[in-house]
Amino acid sequence: MELNTTTTKPVYSLKQLVLYFLQLGYSGFGGPVALVGYMQRDLVEKRKWISEEEYKEGLALAQLAPGPLAAQLGIYIGFVHYGVLGATLVGLAFVIPSFLMVVVLGIVYKLYGGISWMQAVFYGVGAAVIGIIGMSSYKLTTKSVSKFSWKAIQEKWILWLFYLVALAITVITQTEEVLLFVAAGFIYMIIKAPPAWLKKPQALPSFLLTGIGFWDYSSSTLIQIAWFFTKAGAFVFGSGLAIVPFLHGGVVTEYGWLNEHQFVDAVAVAMITPGPVVITVGFIGYLVAGFPGACVAALATFLPCYLFTVIPAPYFKKIAKNASIKAFVDGITAAVIGALVGAVVVIAMRSIVDIPTAAIAVATVLALLYIKKIQEPQIILVAAILGVLLKLL
Repeated sequence: MELNTTTTKPVYSLKQLVLYFLQLGYSGFGGPVALVGYMQRDLVEKRKWISEEEYKEGLALAQLAPGPLAAQLGIYIGFVHYGVLGATLVGLAFVIPSFLMVVVLGIVYKLYGGISWMQAVFYGVGAAVIGIIGMSSYKLTTKSVSKFSWKAIQEKWILWLFYLVALAITVITQTEEVLLFVAAGFIYMIIKAPPAWLKKPQALPSFLLTGIGFWDYSSSTLIQIAWFFTKAGAFVFGSGLAIVPFLHGGVVTEYGWLNEHQFVDAVAVAMITPGPVVITVGFIGYLVAGFPGACVAALATFLPCYLFTVIPAPYFKKIAKNASIKAFVDGITAAVIGALVGAVVVIAMRSIVDIPTAAIAVATVLALLYIKKIQEPQIILVAAILGVLLKLL
């Protein structure tokens, strides 16, 4: 079914749109919020390729459905005038530049990861990453759960309960349970906006029933990577950083593919490269199983995002008004963000190892709070220099 949001012929070609997202993929720094802002500025305000209404619809779908926010919005924009082909090409153009960058960084990391200067770089970078994720967790909490005021907490106390339970379970068990997130979604949906099929059970719909390690992989590992990253991609709501607790629980704790420091380094790589933050899965996949692992991890993570955007897009005007779906997503989001904060606590306990790393983490938070124009890659660069100075000089 074709999406019919406008009756006018698009003022841009598919080639122009794909080239725009290719450029955004290799030059768009700042994480999901910044990337979404660039699209609104460039495509709605400046070029007027997409209407304000179409943009808001895409943003709403990206927030409601699982998947990294910026990538989903880009896929939806590609779908608006050029259907499945547009969505597919835009998604590939947006992801491929940063994917290639993290593969190259993976090669460098495997070659030089054990050398003192590389360890010194990530000594500072790892501490800064804790500060960045911590600040992002705070922003996500205030945006998706509620502000830190007594009145707001009283109004959203159920979401805060999900948030705190997920946080505590993550810190105590050092793993993240997908079923907990789903349960939070269903419970909040039942409390806030029970769907018609719950009121009338008999009407239950049926659909509910080598040296650089480039080719260093095994088939069994690729299967594990495919399954794990598919699950991760299917439960990322909003910011790409929400995938961190899933990745930490599986990559470090469950499978033991990376150690704690390597995992923090992988998150750092996502911060210093443009494009979607979730592309860190390509770096992790490369470290685990070479280039095939990187490809499988990236494909498995972004495929659910693509499907969750393209399939409901033609019907989204109706879906977006469904109070039950909104409540379900609100419940899941609160639990996911709670788990993200829990993961930050777990990672920080292992990464903040002395006074200098603690100071870098605190300085990172203060910089993000008080220096308006500063971006994460700039902070990472300064932290890398500090790491080298502290460890080598």
